[in-house]
Amino acid sequence: MGRVFLIYLEGNLYSCKHCQAHLGLAKDIISKSFHCRHGKAYLFDKVVNVTVGEKEDRLMMTGMHTVVDIFCVGCGSIVGWKYEAAQDKNQRYKEGKFILERFKVLGPDGSDYVFSEEVHMAGGDADDTYLIS
Repeated sequence: MGRVFLIYLEGNLYSCKHCQAHLGLAKDIISKSFHCRHGKAYLFDKVVNVTVGEKEDRLMMTGMHTVVDIFCVGCGSIVGWKYEAAQDKNQRYKEGKFILERFKVLGPDGSDYVFSEEVHMAGGDADDTYLIS
């Protein structure tokens, strides 16, 4: 195994809660209205220090999407996913964009997101989450 080279960001940033590797800047957030299994999730235009997993189709609240999980290169923890394709034309704005699950990252002030069962059960039409059957 070789050396891991990390990109360091400046400004208000989000980082891996396990190893503090920098992942994304607050200015690159497109939307904070997404949800996942663990609560809030943010849609980012770009992120750094991640590697991608295998492509898979997932049925979400907003329809079928082809996604890849994204993993922190510092520690290997899953931190979210990347949208590769959306079947619905209205959802194609997500293609090439990244979701960071707020539960799995530290905020710009170093804050940790606390999972709440109430947040877990909430959701709306504009939110994206896995459908669990």
